[in-house]
Order: sequence, then structure tokens, then C-alpha cells
Amino acid sequence: MSAVLVDSGLDVGAIWHFGEPNQEQRALAAGNGWADLSHRAVITISGKDRIKWLNDMMTQELATLPAGQWTQTLLLDAQGHVEQQLFLVDDGETIWIHTESAKAEELITYLNKMKFMLEVDVQDRTEQFAVLRTPGRPDSIGGPYRFVPRSELSDVAAAYAKAGHVQVGTWALEAERIAAGRARILLDTDYKSIPNELGFLHTTVHMNKGCYRGQETVAKVFNLGHPPRRLVLLHLDGSMVHMPEHGAKIALEGKEIGFIGSMARHYELGPIALALIKRTVPVTATLDIDGVHATQEVLVPAE
Repeated sequence: MSAVLVDSGLDVGAIWHFGEPNQEQRALAAGNGWADLSHRAVITISGKDRIKWLNDMMTQELATLPAGQWTQTLLLDAQGHVEQQLFLVDDGETIWIHTESAKAEELITYLNKMKFMLEVDVQDRTEQFAVLRTPGRPDSIGGPYRFVPRSELSDVAAAYAKAGHVQVGTWALEAERIAAGRARILLDTDYKSIPNELGFLHTTVHMNKGCYRGQETVAKVFNLGHPPRRLVLLHLDGSMVHMPEHGAKIALEGKEIGFIGSMARHYELGPIALALIKRTVPVTATLDIDGVHATQEVLVPAE
């Protein structure tokens, strides 16, 4: 079957699946799948001050990051709300970033405003380079990833096919991400989301680095208690025909307690979703989404 494309949302224009999404998910889990993520934005930062400069703004510890090692980081606003989610690697001369296309212009504008007198150069490289999810078992940030010149995409695809690797679509990628409990900006977040409630502490947020914008909120919530909401993995009633819509309200005993973020049909788990719900909701409670029942799998502890 030919590729079925995503017709709306963050991944519009990307390949959704090739007709056998369950087989694609199995290939991905086995480390034999790869995906073309050329719908995502690619940004580079060069210059001798690039690492310290970016480290001072981001939640992750980048100053000691070895060349060639991938990581994920966040950019927060002054109140600690998540504004950007970046996946990046430094090759020894340049920091390479991929992020949501819908957030790229905003990110580049902010970074250029923050250059001051430092030796850094920010470039949008999306038209020249694409990011691939390469063959290999899923890692902690959804990779392994690789940047490829767009002029070489067809050659790389041919080489992967010759090696017996299976191209997969975003259905497989999203099902793997949701099952692993990895939040994605603009899907699993809203205007008031903070890292503490999304499971980002100690992974995407380094708890012992120097000051960055929004750090006060992160530290205060961490030291004084729990966030008001928590990310959960929901296992939805498998008898339903249609998945709930993104943003659908979640209820418990008739009271609204959260909203649905990302959703997918997983080849083993069935219909699953990530959701943000009130921290005080009992972890054993069965929740309701427009008449669809869902049980919780804890990602961010309630206590």
C-alpha cells in the first residue's frame, strides 16, 4: 500500500502509515524501523560561545554534554511554563536542533534577541536538512536521530531498504512515544504546563545546574510539594470505534478533572492516551471521556 499522509495537526504532510501500522510498530520496537521526519524544523547554532549561551537559557545541562550525544531540553517562560521543547546534538562545531515546525519561528526570534555581543549564529536549516528517526531500538528521547541533507534523502532511503529496514509513519512513532509516557509540546501541554507535572524532572530538567529562566517555579514546586496536575497514561476502553478528540475533557463522578493530550492505537496495549489530570484524583479511579472509560497508569506520582 502507498503511504497515507497526515492531513492536519503538528505532523501535517508527514507519512501517517503505509497500510500496516501494527507491523510498523513491531519493526520500530525491534529496532528495525526508520522514519522520515522532514516535516520537523531544523535549526543550527554555531560560534564559539554557543554551548554556554544556550546552556544559560535551557533546563538541561548542556555545558558538559559530550560532542555527538543527543539530549532533550526545554525553554521556559519567567513563570516556569513550557514554551519550547528541543532535541539537539553538538557535533563539536555546531549545535543541531530539531523541533516542532509550528514553534520554529518563535524560537529563532527569541534566540536572536538573546545574542547580545556573544559569538553565536542561529540559522533555520529546514530547507537544506531533514531529520530522520534512524534504525535502532527507541531511546529515552524517541531517537536515535540523524540529520541528512535533503538532497540525499532518496539515497539514504534506498540504503535502508537494501539493508532490510522498514520505513514507518508517525502512527508507529506516536504509539511508541505515548506508551513510553513522553510528553510532547502542543499536544500534551497547555499554556500553564510546568515541567514538574509532565515527568521532565531529572531527564529534561537538570536539577543541579545554574539559573535559567523559570527555574524558581520548578525549584519551588519540587521543594515544597507536588504540582497541581500530573501526566498519566490512560488505557481506554477498547470497544470504542472512534478515539476521543485531542483536548477532550476528562471527568470523574461528573466533575471535570483534566484533558486528553496525545492518543494512539498501540499494537499491544490497544487504545492509549496521555492526559493531564488533577493530582488529587485517586490513581485507582476509572475516568470518563465522553462516555469512554479509562484506567490510569501512573507516570508522575500523585504523592
